Amino acid sequence: MSETFRNRLMFAVAIFLAAIYLFPLYWMYVTSIKSGSAMYATPPSFWPAEPQWSTFGNVWASRNMARYLWNSLVIAVGAVALISIFGVGCAYVLARYRNAWIDIGLFLILMLQVLPPSLMVTPIFVGFSQIGLLNFPRLAVVIAIAANKMPFFVVLVRATFMSVPMELEEAALVDGNSRIGAFFNIVLPLARNGILVSAILIFMQAFGEFVYSKSMIQAAELQPASVGLNTFMGPNTTEWNNIMAYATIYVTPILAVFVLLQRRIVSGLTSGALK
Repeated sequence: MSETFRNRLMFAVAIFLAAIYLFPLYWMYVTSIKSGSAMYATPPSFWPAEPQWSTFGNVWASRNMARYLWNSLVIAVGAVALISIFGVGCAYVLARYRNAWIDIGLFLILMLQVLPPSLMVTPIFVGFSQIGLLNFPRLAVVIAIAANKMPFFVVLVRATFMSVPMELEEAALVDGNSRIGAFFNIVLPLARNGILVSAILIFMQAFGEFVYSKSMIQAAELQPASVGLNTFMGPNTTEWNNIMAYATIYVTPILAVFVLLQRRIVSGLTSGALK
């Protein structure tokens, strides 16, 4: 088997797997513009004869999506800000000061990453209730998301800091900078790309968070769009075109951000691979 044929075969397999992976996304968009009868047509159509574009406007107005999306944005931005403030310093320490205790700390951070939100929500809910934090539900959700996503952020940013040569810091110290000054003037500017990419990934995950928001936010005017989508669900749900229209409006901004920044994201994720 020639290498050219092998490359073409692998490319064809990759395209096939990508098509399988992306088909549900395509079906979401198509279903959102189908009429009630077209959704249940047999055989199903892959593009409706009469697209119902008005469904998006109806869902936007009837479900008050502007409020839901604003709440999602507030929660995501708050979580990213909190994680960035504390996570950058933690990642820098783990990257620069290597000893047994640091290795133990890194191991514990990696262990925290495997805990799913569904496992953590009950003890976090009880703890927040006891200290009265549930009186500020969006803040409680922001803190819960930060606790869950911090390990992921720290591991990625640590790799970025490790790619910055220590000789640059040592030269800054010789020139009279303090350790803090060397960090802010030398290390942080060089690591900003990796930090930005990690923050973007955290934002995309926090924007779609559901478990903590559903458990801690009872007031409808404070709930994010993920919880708003759940209000469609019921034992006799038949509004699949409205559900898919809601999901389309909710998901498209995040997909657009990912597509526009995919090169930067890939570059940031691999910035710590070579040292």
